[in-house]
Amino acid sequence: MKITTAWKLALKKEPRTTGEFDKLPEHVAIIMDGNGRWARKHKLSVSRGHRQGTETLREIIRHTDDLGIKALSLYAFSTENWKRSEEEVAALMQLILDFFASEIDELDEKNVRILILGDKSALPEKQRETLKEAERRTGKNTGLRLNIAINYGGRAELVKAAQEIAILVKNGTLRPEEITENTISDHLYTQGQPDVDLLIRTSGEQRLSNFLLYQNAYAEFVFPEVLWPDFTVHDYDLALDAFAHRERRFGKRL
Repeated sequence: MKITTAWKLALKKEPRTTGEFDKLPEHVAIIMDGNGRWARKHKLSVSRGHRQGTETLREIIRHTDDLGIKALSLYAFSTENWKRSEEEVAALMQLILDFFASEIDELDEKNVRILILGDKSALPEKQRETLKEAERRTGKNTGLRLNIAINYGGRAELVKAAQEIAILVKNGTLRPEEITENTISDHLYTQGQPDVDLLIRTSGEQRLSNFLLYQNAYAEFVFPEVLWPDFTVHDYDLALDAFAHRERRFGKRL
């Protein structure tokens, strides 16, 4: 059987370089799903599943940066996740502290700019201050935009944008007929960033779960069945390669 270039790429296990892709997305979003199922599969606590998922996260961030992708958005904790058990929520809150304690130096050194998507005010004080400090410390960096969604909901983000725009109209700063798509984009957490080109959701689930509803308008979706803690750089490269071979029409006929 003839081994094509595509087959060679699929078989290659070491991380790929930028030149090995026909094209790369500017903005990748990832719903990191499957930590709990991974833990049950291995007869471990859910908190251990989330901690193992953090190990995957480190590798994916590094590889995204190495490839020169402009923005990476990660769904870490939704507004609905507060409904989970106290034990799981406490473990996730602790992971916020542990992740930034161990990673902030490297991220800053690599010129990564961190932006927290979501309402930080509802978080415990220690976590809130940790996130604010990460944003402050990396605020002038010009490399990868690392968006971490914590206490985030897509509908809540759109409500926030609508309220801010309504205030401008009420104050006479903006007329209703002047409201455009750019006006809305300028009031989202991701202001000034490109829309999502590629959305990856691990574990085989196929839904958005209230994540970046506006920004995902024309995103390409990839749903690998692998659970997030088992998601490797090779799996990521396969998703990026799938994107490279999609025809993106944006409503037009080709």
